[in-house]
Amino acid sequence: MNHTIVVVGGGPAAYVPDLKQTVQGDCLWIGADKGAEVLIEQGIKPDLAIGDFDSVSPEVLRRIQASAAETRMYPDEKDETDLELAVIEAQKRNPAHILLVGVTGGRLDHSQANIQLLYTLAERDVKATIVDKQNRVELVKAGEHTIEADEEYPYISFLPVTLDVSGLTLKGFYYPLTDAYVPYGSTLCISNRLLEDTGTFSFQAGILLVIRSKDLTNRG
Repeated sequence: MNHTIVVVGGGPAAYVPDLKQTVQGDCLWIGADKGAEVLIEQGIKPDLAIGDFDSVSPEVLRRIQASAAETRMYPDEKDETDLELAVIEAQKRNPAHILLVGVTGGRLDHSQANIQLLYTLAERDVKATIVDKQNRVELVKAGEHTIEADEEYPYISFLPVTLDVSGLTLKGFYYPLTDAYVPYGSTLCISNRLLEDTGTFSFQAGILLVIRSKDLTNRG
């Protein structure tokens, strides 16, 4: 199994964190369409640039081709989005973890589709996380899970993505729960936080979206 693969989309730059600070250790970088430009602007050479590149100018495309180790171009009309093509390529490399960056903000349809990619990856037992300046998002299946405190993202929310989640128990949290039933659309588990360095959450059935977040200062 390989190391972390970071897939960078072309979402609004205001949502993209400093990638060299966000990603620790060795990794492989894939830029999806304009995401390859995002990588270059942050001083990172893409290992793979992929997409139809309809979001960049011819000049920027030449710059991407000159910088990336490999550039793979697709026609404008295709079944997959550029990001999905990048994720498919990431999966082929059997990664330990896929980080998705530059996939939130802007158009709501794109953001929602990108979040739903987490479900596809979870079904294939691929660990994946969406990261932006304010959030870290993961999809988690039923079972018992340990979660560690993170000063960068202190708030933790649990949102059902199935019609219901049953038997949810939170231990080590400011707002604990025991064997709770949480239906789709519930706001019961919004904006919790850990009391200690680690905590646990478990549930018997359903799927949860686990969102770790922070408030942004005026400096961003």
